[in-house]
Amino acid sequence: MKYFKFLLVGVFFGIILFKAEVVSWFRIYEMFKFKSFHMYGVIGSAVVIGLVVMFLFKKRKLKTIEGNAVYIEPKKKGVSRNLLGGIIFGLGWALGGACPGPMFVLLGKGVIAIIVVLIGAILGAFLYHAFKHKLPH
Repeated sequence: MKYFKFLLVGVFFGIILFKAEVVSWFRIYEMFKFKSFHMYGVIGSAVVIGLVVMFLFKKRKLKTIEGNAVYIEPKKKGVSRNLLGGIIFGLGWALGGACPGPMFVLLGKGVIAIIVVLIGAILGAFLYHAFKHKLPH
């Protein structure tokens, strides 16, 4: 029950994604064909909100519920790691036929085939955790 409020926020956010048609294959298809601004507007809004929130975190203006400052560890730079990660992410997205973000929303919508993608994503996360100590730093 301690984390029930987070579940409620997640369900509410999932409903918003569904109602905004962000999980619609047709909307994603339109985006890649440059036929609609809908998805670019949603993604652009998310990027702008993310930039503002990260700026506020770095300036120590936003704190946790307990009042502690949020520290974000800088990412290691590297072209090869970003290219490889982007290729793997993109291949997973292409094979799954849907953006990996709203997998649970699609499952809640009743798209049973997303279970295969969800299992693959969870398996990938476990495999990464199991082998990350063997990866180059």
